[in-house]
Amino acid sequence: MDNLAAEGIPPVTNANFKDLTPEVIITGDVMADALQFAAAKASAQSDILARLGLHPRGYLLATVHRAENTDDPKRLSNIMSALSELAEREPVILPLHPRTKKILDASHLTPNSSLLTLLDPVGYFDIIALEQSARLILTDSGGMQKEAYWMKVPCITLRDETEWVETVAAGWNTLTGADRDRIITAARTFKPPSTHPPLYGDGQAAKKIIHVIQRPSGG
Repeated sequence: MDNLAAEGIPPVTNANFKDLTPEVIITGDVMADALQFAAAKASAQSDILARLGLHPRGYLLATVHRAENTDDPKRLSNIMSALSELAEREPVILPLHPRTKKILDASHLTPNSSLLTLLDPVGYFDIIALEQSARLILTDSGGMQKEAYWMKVPCITLRDETEWVETVAAGWNTLTGADRDRIITAARTFKPPSTHPPLYGDGQAAKKIIHVIQRPSGG
């Protein structure tokens, strides 16, 4: 809303655009709605923790798929080395994106730690269940950073920057890039604050959007 206001939106004052609404309305993020729905379903429909012998807050969840990491041998090697090191102390679950697996196999970088659990891609309810119960998430996924925030799971972002800077400002997300030592240190020491601002709404964005669309003209 601040960015739109800086560009002159709102208000719309030109008479030629009188049919346009002169307001910007914050409804929240519909992704939060979807996650709220999926989290309830995951609790009832996913048994992935039992299948993998995992306990809530007793493992780390990692995902790596962005080209900036997978297509750079040094970055990918550093990330895999860090995950292998972390797996010496606690289980690390790593569902592999097909492209990531192909590159790992071709470059012989696939980690061989006895505790590192490599999985084929899992379904949506399974990944949500894994996210919900993880002690910590390490990822280069934009969506998973936000999901981690909504579920109050600390997140380490394996990138040099993030679009979701507000999660970093809130203290629940930290950037390590692909630096092996920074990843390991962050995974072992990173603690989020006790506060958790409602950055993306209350999970009712769709209802609020429908209400605005359906309201009478000028209302």
